[in-house]
Amino acid sequence: MPQSERDKMQAGGWYCCQNPELEALQHSARCALHVHNTAAPDPDCTLSPSLSGLFAGHGARCFIETPFHCAYGMNITLGNNVYLNAGCTILDTAPVRIGDRSMLGPGVQIYCAQHHKDRALRAQGLERASPVTLGSDVWIGGGAILMPGVTIGEGAIVGAGSVVLHDVLPGTTVVGNPARSLPR
Repeated sequence: MPQSERDKMQAGGWYCCQNPELEALQHSARCALHVHNTAAPDPDCTLSPSLSGLFAGHGARCFIETPFHCAYGMNITLGNNVYLNAGCTILDTAPVRIGDRSMLGPGVQIYCAQHHKDRALRAQGLERASPVTLGSDVWIGGGAILMPGVTIGEGAIVGAGSVVLHDVLPGTTVVGNPARSLPR
């Protein structure tokens, strides 16, 4: 039986992002995001019901400032006490896991999709997805970009404006473009 484009995406293989099933899932996410981004903030700092129903899972006391954008939502899992500041974008074509007590500054971007390098195949909408994982107690500075497939270790810090191309070891601080470790 042939795999659907969604199956290929979830398996990390090449898939066509210009597909009716995937477009319908993105539309559902856009509707939930519209509700989240236009609703009054919850005084109890809980995840809005529109995102709670969209995400794969979440812990207690998660708060996401507006505006927020994601591709699907269904691939995002948040631990307890996670905070995302205004303007964060998560292009969750693969699983994105954010550990307990992690904080993302304003304008942080997490990308899972990588478009094909061959321009003819890229024009056909071919891409593949790699997961992004943040351990517990991670701090991502404002405007940082996390590229497909990276893991940010527990307690690590990513400096503002950094572009993370490779895994970050637990307890380390990285800065710059491309992000490099600071001496301890």
